[in-house]
Amino acid sequence: MKAADEEHTTLLRRGLVGSVIAAICCFTPLLVVIVAGVGLSAFVGWLDYALFPMLFASLGVIAYALWLRAGQPGRSPKALVIGLAVAFSGLLFWLEFRFALRISVVAALAVAGYALWLGRSGGAAAEPIDGEPR
Repeated sequence: MKAADEEHTTLLRRGLVGSVIAAICCFTPLLVVIVAGVGLSAFVGWLDYALFPMLFASLGVIAYALWLRAGQPGRSPKALVIGLAVAFSGLLFWLEFRFALRISVVAALAVAGYALWLGRSGGAAAEPIDGEPR
């Protein structure tokens, strides 16, 4: 059971790192300067089409890792998480990035709210499914 907990923590860390990197690259000119510095300025206009879906996918990884760590019974939220990441990305593209910061904040707050909900519901985390103590 210890190895599974370490895998969930690793997945959570990777989601957090991906989210932070994507957020820094989305909302600061850091990546634009780096890409322009190596002579790839032609790709600068297309960066947002990759970075925002990466941000939403990383937030989805965080939500899924939180669900795994909580040990919640029932169906996996994997399909819902993927659907929400695609929906947020599609909404952002459809609105032509006009509300990018607001949509990103809503997505991050949704994951934070989900983490709070998992922490408060906590029933399954206290008793492992296989009956062995943690």
